[in-house]
Amino acid sequence: MIYLDHAATSFPKPERVFRAMDDFARTSAANPGRGGHHRATEAEAMVEDTRRLLARLFCFSKPERIVFTLNATDALNMAIKGVLKPGDHVITSVLEHNSVSRPLNRLAADGVITLTRLEVGSDHRIDPGDVARAFTPATRLVAITQVSNVTGTIQPVEAIGKIVRDKNALLLVDAAQSAGVIPITMGAACIDLLAFTGHKALLGPTGTGGLVVGERANVMPWREGGTGGDTSSPVHPGAYPHRLEGGTPNVMGLAGLREGIRLILERGVESILPCERRLLAVFQGALKDAGRFHWYGADKTISEQGGEGRVGLVTLNLPGFAPAELAAILDGQFDIAVRAGLHCAPYAHGHLGTFPDGAVRISLGWQTTEEDMKTAAAAFNEISGVA
Repeated sequence: MIYLDHAATSFPKPERVFRAMDDFARTSAANPGRGGHHRATEAEAMVEDTRRLLARLFCFSKPERIVFTLNATDALNMAIKGVLKPGDHVITSVLEHNSVSRPLNRLAADGVITLTRLEVGSDHRIDPGDVARAFTPATRLVAITQVSNVTGTIQPVEAIGKIVRDKNALLLVDAAQSAGVIPITMGAACIDLLAFTGHKALLGPTGTGGLVVGERANVMPWREGGTGGDTSSPVHPGAYPHRLEGGTPNVMGLAGLREGIRLILERGVESILPCERRLLAVFQGALKDAGRFHWYGADKTISEQGGEGRVGLVTLNLPGFAPAELAAILDGQFDIAVRAGLHCAPYAHGHLGTFPDGAVRISLGWQTTEEDMKTAAAAFNEISGVA
């Protein structure tokens, strides 16, 4: 199989990730912080080492304020519902994944908050000026994606972050598609809350993710129970990370995530994006008639700008084929895995004009090769009738 659905989850995971999980499960998989014996201590040390590696990856000086969650959805809900209060105003955009849109829509429908959803331009980017103009005296939070999971465009987070900081609000960034692909510096970008998942570009298993909580943010816990410390207290501990980590963590998953992060740091995250852009160019260049496809602006960016401003993800359609039909042909006849549909981002497809059927998304990953992209292009050529 040629796997081109890494924006959904990376596959296959690196062999060393499998080995790390297996070794940990067989030798050290005790409950971290829940006992004084050496295996519990080893498990706790592994969890804390994973925090330190993430702090290094995100250029963040407070690893104890990196909280482990089930995934990015869990982290985003934790952030949104943990900082907002009745009467607050929130700014977001049409590019957001449902993990951002749905909790905000629910809070707005219940009358807890007011919500402004910004449109984006033909370049599929949020205009920082629009963010500034949307502020009201009640604005508490700006919640945006760093990379759209539909368009692949990188958003001007640093410019937006400076505006948000000047307005004394909080910036929540959904890094599900950017963590492990592009360098992230929490301080320079003025990010207060960063939600990430472990199972995509960080190369870890599903069931892992986290929330980086900057020092300006204080998130109220929404899950309370057992922790690795302060067991005698009648209420949940207030110190990070235990403040937001009620219950036993996914220790075996974190053992795999740690190895994925190590691999990325060894390779250098700054080397990943140029490689992905080059592979997109290989795919486009191998198409015999790229003009037959609807690229939603990506074709010129890839061919004329070297993919500048975007990651290794492109969404397209072929006239005459429903997206689901095209994806099924690629899977059934060519053994190529892509993602068709609305990609859990209906507002983004409304922006593209592809709602309700969506589009076909091609997303690259750590093991994608030039040969993979040429083979995929040959399949698209055959389907489009120009092979």
